[in-house]
Amino acid sequence: MVKRWLLAGLAILAAWTALDLLLHRWALAGVYASNARLWRPAGEMNVALVYVATFALIGIHVGGYQGLVRPKSLGAGLRFGGLLGLALGIASGLGPYLHMPLPATLAWGWFLGGTLKGLAAGALLGWLVPDPPGVRS
Repeated sequence: MVKRWLLAGLAILAAWTALDLLLHRWALAGVYASNARLWRPAGEMNVALVYVATFALIGIHVGGYQGLVRPKSLGAGLRFGGLLGLALGIASGLGPYLHMPLPATLAWGWFLGGTLKGLAAGALLGWLVPDPPGVRS
């Protein structure tokens, strides 16, 4: 069973990496470029902290699903991931928009990205780690 949880965590990492590439390097690239004054230069980015935050969020999704969701299924995973994704989207997109001079397009992009990442994580967890047939938790 541990292998399934590790596989789910790796699948979430892969899905989030793909979503981040699509969102940040493609869909929002123009918004980032036109607001370059808001961002740290590439040499000042703390890559280790990016990975720590990413793995912590994956751990929260996996641990929360493992410990809180009963019964485990694709539908339950989507509901759980949707709720966490909505919280992540609000915190990462709309929260900063309230306090910083960010373009609304960027705030809504981050909101959508966080929500989609939560849904993707929930779908992968529900698909890869369902309860066995006949098990009632």
